[in-house]
Amino acid sequence: MTRLRTSIRQYADRPVDDLLLNDLLAQAERTQTMGNLQLYSVVVTRSAEMKRQLAPAHFNQPMVTQAPVVLTFCADYHRTTQWALQRKGHPGYGNVLSFMNAATDALLFCQRFCDLAEAAGLGLCFLGTTVYQPLHIIQTLQLPQLVMPVATITLGWPAESPAPTDRLPLSAIRHDEHYQPVTPETIDRDYAAKEALPENLEFVRINGTETLAQIFTDIRYKAADCEAMSATLLQALQQQGFGSW
Repeated sequence: MTRLRTSIRQYADRPVDDLLLNDLLAQAERTQTMGNLQLYSVVVTRSAEMKRQLAPAHFNQPMVTQAPVVLTFCADYHRTTQWALQRKGHPGYGNVLSFMNAATDALLFCQRFCDLAEAAGLGLCFLGTTVYQPLHIIQTLQLPQLVMPVATITLGWPAESPAPTDRLPLSAIRHDEHYQPVTPETIDRDYAAKEALPENLEFVRINGTETLAQIFTDIRYKAADCEAMSATLLQALQQQGFGSW
């Protein structure tokens, strides 16, 4: 039976050997890639000072400074563009499609690395905050044009064994032949178990809401906050040369 993975936020005081890290990154390069161009780069952060500088971009979550390694995965068309220019090519990748291609490449590389790292016994946590405040990351890591941060993970040897979090049943995500309509009945079917979990019932109680959904729409991911961060994301994409949105 496959071990259920968990996000690790507490790490042992034990370094991650650079030979191991390089081996895992090299293995991850075998993942799928658009046109065999490998439109990604990864910035490895080990120093306490650099982790301290990155922390505000990730809402100062403690594991950013506590983890032995922080990895920032970037959509990277800069390297490919420079290669083309030096080889009499005529690159034109400052556009939305190119960003999507590079972002997809980077996320595939990131996920493959995560799978390999966990198989090696390492623990990690994926930080969705990377695209919330990208300008801070761009400045801190000195990312050039056509390089955009899209994912961050903290990495180290686990110092905790958290229980796996819940997931929706397969019926919620699988659609055969065409997209199946979402109805009140399918919502009840697919969200009943999640909403009935004791920890989620307590989550609703302490937040003073009527439903679990209200926590996500009215407290955690409010429309105004999403719109503000979307504006920052678009600004960062334009600054990095990925065209007008």
